[in-house]
Amino acid sequence: MALIHRTTMTPTKLELIADWLPRRAWYAGGADGPRPVRAGGFRLDDPEGEVGIEFMVVADGEGPEAVAYLVPMTYRGKPLDGAEHALIGTSEHGVLGTRWIYDGAHDPVLVRELTALLDGRAVPQQQSVSDAVDETVAVAAVPGLRAAGPAEAVDGAGHTEVRVRAEGDAGALVLRLHRVLRPGGAGDGALGGVTAEWAPAGAGGAAARGAYVSVHRA
Repeated sequence: MALIHRTTMTPTKLELIADWLPRRAWYAGGADGPRPVRAGGFRLDDPEGEVGIEFMVVADGEGPEAVAYLVPMTYRGKPLDGAEHALIGTSEHGVLGTRWIYDGAHDPVLVRELTALLDGRAVPQQQSVSDAVDETVAVAAVPGLRAAGPAEAVDGAGHTEVRVRAEGDAGALVLRLHRVLRPGGAGDGALGGVTAEWAPAGAGGAAARGAYVSVHRA
């Protein structure tokens, strides 16, 4: 179980994301750069208790015109070998000290636990509450899904794809992380996935719902 600390982070996660986001291939904003605000998400637990795992949604803008981005992140107490390209930044945590924050699509622990979620072996947790299941997250399961490491994450237009495998005859599959979120389902050809909510700033409390992650044949 991940313990959520009520403390400070310097710089904040949003400050790090604001600097990192415009350099992504799937960034859909303008030249002035983003002003990201929290808009939703959930967490997964690392059974070994070493790595924090968060699927954060940030909105850039307000109201129905705001672009919502999925930023899966991992928090580590030391650098992840070979993942320098995936480092979002470092931050000083008020309780845990220096944390190395990574784009979770490139972190094998996040990929492992995401496949466990899709296989029914993990449970989504609320983003800001310790030991609390997030009942708003819906999983269309893909039985037998396993992370085949090392997995390579490849950015595309609006998404990042990570190749994994499934037991039996399914063979190689792709986890598609929908970086630019849109209301609705995962689209044709999806074998399963994860659907959840987000609420853009200035939307009057109205939450959108759509696919965070979908699973496809490789």
